[in-house]
Amino acid sequence: MSTPAASVSTAAPRRVRELSTAAAPLALAATCAAAVLLPLLGVLASFADLPASIETLQHLASTVIPRAALETALLVALVAVGVIVLGSTSAWLVAAYDFPGRRIFEWGLLVPLAMPAYIVAYAYTDFLQFAGPVQGWLRASFGWQRGDYWFPEIRSVPGAAFVFTVTLYPYVYLLARTAFLARTASMADAARSLGLSPLRGWLHVNLPMARPAVAAGAALALMETVADYGAASYFGLQTFTTAIYRAWFSLGDPVAASQLASVLLAVVLVLMAFELRARGRARFVSAPNSARPAERARLGGSRGVVAMVACCLPLAAGFFLPVAILVELAAPAVRELDAGRYLKWLLHSVLLGGGAALIAVAVAAALAYGVRLASRGTPARAVALAARLMNLGYAVPGIVIAVGILLPLAAFDNALDAWMKARIGIGTGLLLTGSVTALLYAYVVRYFAVAFQPIEAGLARITPAMDASARSLGASPREVFTRVHVPLLAPSLFAAALLVFVDVMKELPATLVLRPFNFDTLAVIAYQLAADERLGEAAIPSLTIVAVGVLPVILLSRAIGRNSHPGQAAA
Repeated sequence: MSTPAASVSTAAPRRVRELSTAAAPLALAATCAAAVLLPLLGVLASFADLPASIETLQHLASTVIPRAALETALLVALVAVGVIVLGSTSAWLVAAYDFPGRRIFEWGLLVPLAMPAYIVAYAYTDFLQFAGPVQGWLRASFGWQRGDYWFPEIRSVPGAAFVFTVTLYPYVYLLARTAFLARTASMADAARSLGLSPLRGWLHVNLPMARPAVAAGAALALMETVADYGAASYFGLQTFTTAIYRAWFSLGDPVAASQLASVLLAVVLVLMAFELRARGRARFVSAPNSARPAERARLGGSRGVVAMVACCLPLAAGFFLPVAILVELAAPAVRELDAGRYLKWLLHSVLLGGGAALIAVAVAAALAYGVRLASRGTPARAVALAARLMNLGYAVPGIVIAVGILLPLAAFDNALDAWMKARIGIGTGLLLTGSVTALLYAYVVRYFAVAFQPIEAGLARITPAMDASARSLGASPREVFTRVHVPLLAPSLFAAALLVFVDVMKELPATLVLRPFNFDTLAVIAYQLAADERLGEAAIPSLTIVAVGVLPVILLSRAIGRNSHPGQAAA
């Protein structure tokens, strides 16, 4: 029989071993938390000088903020309606009905995710503007002149809402489709027994049950909308993102830019809270595993054609039509392409994307493994909190992260330069501000969640018994990770790296603000050429970005195809 003294003597070494095992994850967690909090604190630091900040904020409240708030709110409202209607309708069609092409639409409706909104904006502007082919055809066909007819202006809030809707509805489609597939035959039978038609059954039974998933998808789309700079700037809108950029670069007022960034950050946090609340309620959508899934109703004849056209429209508007417009624009410009400059832009994009992907995947893998190691107690809570903080970066707009990084880095560079001049008479200049290091830092903060999610899911599939077996054979935690987990995680690590790489290739606002002088990427050069109305030249880098962006969508589409509901009817 063990004595209390013996229990204490054995518990103490065990506690020491637990703390030593958690030391590395805790250090990593502290570093990650500091990395993601620095940009946020950098933005909020503008309020340190309270009298001056209040004066600036009052000036912004009387000049910039009202219009920015109005246009942002109107844009958000229109996009919310658009993505909910397109996403939920297409999700219901592919989940509840069987019609020609349904299996193709099931994954094809995700393809617009490969299209950055600012690139779609360039395409539709050329297509729908006064000098474009649509209005040109109308004038040639009916003999109209300017002022003889009305045509919707693409460079407007409704035009921007259309662009965001056709590129972001897959967020709602993806989550709503999963929720609709969870419906059971008993639900459909109950609706029919109450005398509800298929339409009323959808409105009163299926849609309310999928509402949390639809709301979560809409919140994700809206966060992307308020974070956008390229499309809003190209259309001449005054949203918070364009106001931040104008305050910094046009007016030279970093305090105003950081305070506008604080307002935008508050808007994003509200959307995040809404999305998290919706996801928290989404668990009620799932049906028991033993429940019989509802069968798809077959649509033939004209009804099948209507369903097929309804699924074709968002896919064509969000991908095929913009790509066709860009190809037509790029065809004559290819002959005049400066191959050397194009390869330089491509190299910059690939280097930044590859570097950010490597760093983000390494940090995400280490932190995910740290969460696994620190399984209980204070270390576990601290590491889990650091992971949640790092995931927060994906919701923060790139322009906010850029401003939050630029301010503290500039202060550090200036302080170091003054100290060096005072001590040895040699200035250091700007070491970190406007450097590749600052860019990579911003990318890792912004896209850490993109790398963390697939790695965390991959680790969850590795049974803890493997860890215990390896440790019993004398392997250290580092050896368990490198020799056991990494080989098993190879597909997840590749997927995470690919996702980060593609997102960095498409990133515009952070790159535009933080890039070194004369260091242009494909996204930056496409934006600059489009701003100069050189859309043919802008189409070439734009198509390159789209081609790269299709890769993760193909992977996601394959996963959707493999995980389709087993009880559904074949096409």
